Amino acid sequence: MTLIDTSIAIDSLQYGAPRTGSISVITLLELLRGVAEDKRPELKTSLEGYYPVLGLDNDTILEYCRVFESLRSKGELIPEADMMIAATAISKDMELWTDDEHFTRLLGHGLKLKKPG
Repeated sequence: MTLIDTSIAIDSLQYGAPRTGSISVITLLELLRGVAEDKRPELKTSLEGYYPVLGLDNDTILEYCRVFESLRSKGELIPEADMMIAATAISKDMELWTDDEHFTRLLGHGLKLKKPG
């Protein structure tokens, strides 16, 4: 199973070629905040119809806390939203499809990456 990061979802929407996989509720938020308010409801309905949207359940929250503490202790934090997306992928044993290089910091935490190509 694949979790699609925001960078890949944006590319998919721009080129009209949706990818197969799920998205995090965080990706849904990131996509919607960049759209005019009057277009959000329609886009939200479309995205939820195409992608299964994974929320922040207890496993994801605990994984996020574990990853946050580890990265903070090393001085290697990544953006909050990306840590939540990564924690979702790790807790669900999913491959994360992303263009963003900073996710490589989480390879030692159980994150599996898929790069476009």
